[in-house]
Amino acid sequence: MKLLSGKASCNSHGQDSSYFLGWEEYEKNPYDEIKNPKGIIQMGLAENQLCFDLLESWLEKNPDAASFKRDGQSIFRELALFQDYHGLPAFKKAMVEFMSEIRGNRVTFDPNHLVLTAGATSANETLIFCLAEPGEAFLLPTPYYPGFDRDLKWRTGAEIVPIQCTSSNGFQITEAALEQAYQDAENRNLRVKGVLVTNPSNPLGTTMTWNELNLLVSFIEAKGIHLISDEIYSGTVFTSPGFVSLMEVLKERHFEKFSEVWKRVHVVYSLSKDLGLPGFRIGAIYSNDEMVVAAATKMSSFGLVSSQTQYLLSAMLSDKKFTKKYISENQKRLKQRHKLLVSGLHKAGISCLQGNAGLFSWVDMRHLLRSNDFESEMELWKKIVYDVKLNISPGSSCHCTEPGWFRVCFANMSEDTLELAMQRLNAFVAEMSSAAAHGRSNHQSVKNSRKKSLTKWVFRLSFDDRQPEER
Repeated sequence: MKLLSGKASCNSHGQDSSYFLGWEEYEKNPYDEIKNPKGIIQMGLAENQLCFDLLESWLEKNPDAASFKRDGQSIFRELALFQDYHGLPAFKKAMVEFMSEIRGNRVTFDPNHLVLTAGATSANETLIFCLAEPGEAFLLPTPYYPGFDRDLKWRTGAEIVPIQCTSSNGFQITEAALEQAYQDAENRNLRVKGVLVTNPSNPLGTTMTWNELNLLVSFIEAKGIHLISDEIYSGTVFTSPGFVSLMEVLKERHFEKFSEVWKRVHVVYSLSKDLGLPGFRIGAIYSNDEMVVAAATKMSSFGLVSSQTQYLLSAMLSDKKFTKKYISENQKRLKQRHKLLVSGLHKAGISCLQGNAGLFSWVDMRHLLRSNDFESEMELWKKIVYDVKLNISPGSSCHCTEPGWFRVCFANMSEDTLELAMQRLNAFVAEMSSAAAHGRSNHQSVKNSRKKSLTKWVFRLSFDDRQPEER
């Protein structure tokens, strides 16, 4: 008799992905400027640590919020008691207003359609539970966040079918790729329930175009399926083109409220990336379908956001002077840090996809591969992790169809650490180039030596073959 369930004993969590294995190696030998200067630098974690000083400054100026007081009086007991899983009204109001502000107030959100969850991981999984049965599928454009193999599939039993995107057009979604993915699902006898995209994209670090977003809306309208837009990086757009939310497209196309398409579009949001608070576990589902909101709210009881967290952040996000300054300064710092990364890569002879958002760059190292295959990509990745001591994420972990692309994070470390990482990478590439040049030189020397030996041999053979009278 089995003592454990199939879920507990199966290996479908995705923890054996190189994406997570890189983290494990980092944890064994983490870089520290003082304690371990030769350790592995973590460039595989998309955290935003650039504006902690702004958050800490706000906390110092607003001690009542941090110490759970209202008008100088403690509300600790009130917050410590059981709270309804609908969430604190003040926090939900502050949250939707912050979401609108990030989108330039071009769209508004109704707090009654917002469901709070313990991070975006929980939000995405909850949506899949609401929208799909086990064995049904969602289409995802490649490359996509490696954690989706866990978040969307592991407990729900849903399937992921890739929408194959390529570097030929900057990995943008095309109508042909969408139709092919839908056909691939049908060929596998999978019922497609929707499309899920990240906008801005993780791992590309780019925003989706109006054309792509319109294409997606038309596609789900024609197929009668759902569309989930994971917009947790919406506040990280640091240069043009600006961010366009899926809700803006619905508004632009005049879809009536509570029409079928309107009800089949859902947005996931979080404060983990834009506000740099992944440890606070604040995620949200925004849906125009009342049944989805009701079901997701019930499911949220398995992953609630604490009342203390909601109270603190409702005060912070309600401070419009602070949020305005934070959004602007965060984008400014991200732009500067991104520029530093791209410059460092350029010095090493490495290019990347032109990005305008996110906490990472999609880096092109195809020219460093031994051969154009994923085996060579893994060889290169292991050298970078174990020899160069940089943990970056290989494109294969993101289901990229082309070997040689890597996701490299830049916002989870100091500027000095990023510069050190670029120095290490530069030295590695220079060493590879030198070894390759030496190899070509040796090869040419051997080739020339063989040519000389062959000439001598041919001469001797022709001399020995002469008749006696010719000698």
